[in-house]
Amino acid sequence: MSEASTAADTAPRRATARFMLAHPARWIALGFGSGLSPKAPGTVGTLWAWASFLALHPHMTDARWAVLLLGGTLVGWWACTATARAMATPDPGAIVWDEVLAFWLVLWLVMPTGLLGQAIAFGLFRYFDAAKPGPVRWADQLFKGERGQPVTWAQGFGILFDDFVAAGCTLLVIAVWRFLFY
Repeated sequence: MSEASTAADTAPRRATARFMLAHPARWIALGFGSGLSPKAPGTVGTLWAWASFLALHPHMTDARWAVLLLGGTLVGWWACTATARAMATPDPGAIVWDEVLAFWLVLWLVMPTGLLGQAIAFGLFRYFDAAKPGPVRWADQLFKGERGQPVTWAQGFGILFDDFVAAGCTLLVIAVWRFLFY
C-alpha cells in the first residue's frame, strides 16, 4: 500500500447522500438522512427522533419501546462505529443515531405529556447534548479518540454513551421539576 493511499484512507470524509446510500450502517448512523443537514445536524436528528416517536408511539407498548431501544443501541453501536470508521472521524457530527435513541428514551419515559412538555424535553435534551455540562462532558471524553487514529468499538460506543448521559440529565431535571411542582 502506498503512502498516498494510506493518507486517503485516513483523511476525514464528509457525509453526503451518496456516502449514506453506499452502506446500510450509514442509513442508520446518519438518522435516515437527518444527519446530512448542513446546519445543526444534531438538532435536526433530534427533531427527526421526535417526529418518528410520535408516528410510532400509537403502535408501541412499553415492552416494544424497551426492545426497540435495546436493539437500536446494539445495532447503533455497530452502525456508528462502521460509519465513523468510514468517515475517518471519531465522532462525526453527521452521526445522529445517538440523538435519535437518546431522545426516544426521553420521550418514552416522560409520556404521557402534551406538546409543551415534549418541547421542554427537547430543549433540555438539546442543551445537555450540545453544551455538555458536567457529567455529559465526562461521558463525551471517556471514549474520545484522536482525529487521524483508527476508530475503535469503544469510540463507537462513546458516540452513543454521552447522549444517553444527556438523556439521563434531561430526565433528572424533569423528575425534579415534577417532584417539586406536581
